[in-house]
Amino acid sequence: MNLRRICVLGLGYIGLPTAATFATHGLQVVGVDINPHVIETLQAGNIHIHEPGLRNVVEAALTSGKLTVSPKPEEADAFLIAVPTPFYEDKVGEYQGQKYKLADMRAVISATEAILPCLRKGNLVVLESTSPPRTTEDLVRPILERSGLKAGIDFHLCYSPERVLPGQILHELIENARVVGGVTPESAQAGHRLYATFVKGQIVETDATTAEMVKLMENTTRDVNIAIANEFARLAERFGVDVWEAIRLANLHPRINILSPGPGVGGHCISVDPWFFVEAAPELTPLIYHARQVNDGQPHFVVDKVRQALGSLKGKKIAALGLAYKPDVDDLRESPATEIVHLLQRESAQVKAWEPFKPDAKIKDVHMAESLDAALEDADAILLLVRHTEFLGLKPEDVASRTKARLVVDCVNAWDPGHWNEAGFKIVRLGVRK
Repeated sequence: MNLRRICVLGLGYIGLPTAATFATHGLQVVGVDINPHVIETLQAGNIHIHEPGLRNVVEAALTSGKLTVSPKPEEADAFLIAVPTPFYEDKVGEYQGQKYKLADMRAVISATEAILPCLRKGNLVVLESTSPPRTTEDLVRPILERSGLKAGIDFHLCYSPERVLPGQILHELIENARVVGGVTPESAQAGHRLYATFVKGQIVETDATTAEMVKLMENTTRDVNIAIANEFARLAERFGVDVWEAIRLANLHPRINILSPGPGVGGHCISVDPWFFVEAAPELTPLIYHARQVNDGQPHFVVDKVRQALGSLKGKKIAALGLAYKPDVDDLRESPATEIVHLLQRESAQVKAWEPFKPDAKIKDVHMAESLDAALEDADAILLLVRHTEFLGLKPEDVASRTKARLVVDCVNAWDPGHWNEAGFKIVRLGVRK
């Protein structure tokens, strides 16, 4: 099978690094995105997302001519679908009175349909988008077979999930193990050959539905583990315990690794993927469902904490530091920090948010400060929501000179309470009753 030219549909946090990496390893790559801004930005030699090292790789790929971009697919030997799979904002499912979120697969459907005019015998199609179990078999395959070609006979069809960490995407794309699930063993072998272009980690072949489940299991496990940490934080406050100290001591046991609590779970994976299991089998997923309820409810817990610290939220000016869903990235998707800002504002608090990795972000109903100083100015309280390195380095005496606020609510255990107390601040921490 010839694999000299590939077409990558979706140039976001996964599609763009993947396309650029294939291009810098010698393949001719057409990157496709329906967003005109993305195409225009890349054609101008720039990038639209923040990821360490990505600019250099994309520039090299574009300059070499190995990577070109287009608003629609072109004929190729292989097609990779890396489009978003969020959930619907306006539709839910229900099982025995419990409501759950539904996967929005419209982008996958559109991308798959866009391939049809270009699909030829001998091609390889790979779905990378995180998807509910059996999406490859029951959704993608029937669409592609409208061409008159049969999956596994006339063309190869695979599912291969991305398994990378924002902030380390370029390294992990190459070094991490890769799972390739085919609708037939021959399809899995074809996918293996494609990813062997640059993957140094182990490439494991399996069937498509197993590969889909692997990705969902990874993120669901983490979601459940974060949920128990968040419940421990709530329990610690009830019992007058410092949850961070309790977790440190518990983790001294060689078989225990409790994660850190926080303001909630965000990002396009961990906060979304468990719902795909719940949607597919609500009667079999009570633990997964309730873990999602705990983590989705954590922003309300944080707002209660701020309200208790201030006495009332009405008219209070709050500097919210960090809106990304995790430290040192610019990814704001499904961020619990944004939800917290919205909840505070609903109670008539005046919130200025500062996100150093995306200072020009446009978020509905969120007042983005132009700088850290602008956020701190006239604040009554400082709310730390993300453990960005920039925030870890803040000195309390320096902050004290830049704001009249003397109340800090630390949701991520980033600041030493003793140091901040010495500088005249009252510091309130998530998971600690004081």
